[in-house]
Amino acid sequence: MRTLSALLQGDLDPGWRRLLTAGVYSLTALTLPTLDRAPRNIPVPVADTPLGARVQQMDAMARQFADAAKTHGGGAVRTALAGYLTHPVTTWLHTPSPEQAHRQLLAAAARLTLLLGTMTADDGADALAQHYHLTAAHMAADAGDPAVYAIALRSMASHATDLGHHTLSVLHLSEQAADTARRAPQVTCAYAQAHLATAAAHHDRHTALTALGAAERLHQQADSVPGPFTAYPLAALHYQRAQTLRALGDTAGAIGAYTASLGLRTPAERHASTLTRAALAETLLAQGHLDAALAHWTRFLNDYPHLDSTRTTHRLTVMRRLLAAHRRHRPAALALERAALLR
Repeated sequence: MRTLSALLQGDLDPGWRRLLTAGVYSLTALTLPTLDRAPRNIPVPVADTPLGARVQQMDAMARQFADAAKTHGGGAVRTALAGYLTHPVTTWLHTPSPEQAHRQLLAAAARLTLLLGTMTADDGADALAQHYHLTAAHMAADAGDPAVYAIALRSMASHATDLGHHTLSVLHLSEQAADTARRAPQVTCAYAQAHLATAAAHHDRHTALTALGAAERLHQQADSVPGPFTAYPLAALHYQRAQTLRALGDTAGAIGAYTASLGLRTPAERHASTLTRAALAETLLAQGHLDAALAHWTRFLNDYPHLDSTRTTHRLTVMRRLLAAHRRHRPAALALERAALLR
């Protein structure tokens, strides 16, 4: 809790934030706690108790913050979430309470911290995001919550993969997430297996396809409740399938999976849709389908100004680089002209 408080205090101070966000992401920093307590079914506090109301409020706020990030990007939301974690959440965590109640509060706070880490990564502050993810993992371990712990490990592995790290350490982290998720609900198992497939695709085809098949079976069997930690949308599973197939060299399969993912996205999921369109356009261009790629990049450029997301900015940079060789093609030139006006 002291680590979380220190991170939040620095993140919300403009001077310290510059130092925190200037840090360097490090694979060697992925030192993990152990989930040394047996998984347990800890009942949620009764809603009419003060602690129950606090846990319910924290989970409701997690849904609100996650929904806002889906539409506007992590950069638009993360400072507000950091403020909420600073007060009242850390105050509640420092207030003496029975052990079981404290574990419930700690697990809810870990979920919020995970969200903050993911938003911070989307905002381009990768070292700070790594600190938030690690802190959330420690909190989940202290709470004895295998579901939150598995999601924390998966988030850390996903962040590393997004940054282009495909080392054995990232694969082992993905395997640990999938192993821990066996003690969690099936929807969490599907979520962990899906990223294991993507990570394994850079090392072993059989392992990747086995994990992908497991993710799809688990997803079909899972009962889920709407929420950032209790549901795994089919659109997101299709996206992971596309990422896995793309890494395996199955470009046609990846194009089909990206297309399926886009078809299931709602208008509120602008952030995910925009990133998926960029990935689909890049994959189409790799197959020589310039005009089809440009159709998706046009939609990408339409949505880009509505997002505060360094990840989408990176995809804009990639688009500019890839289209530079096609500048003589009039539609490509027009897309580059539009892109030049964006930051």
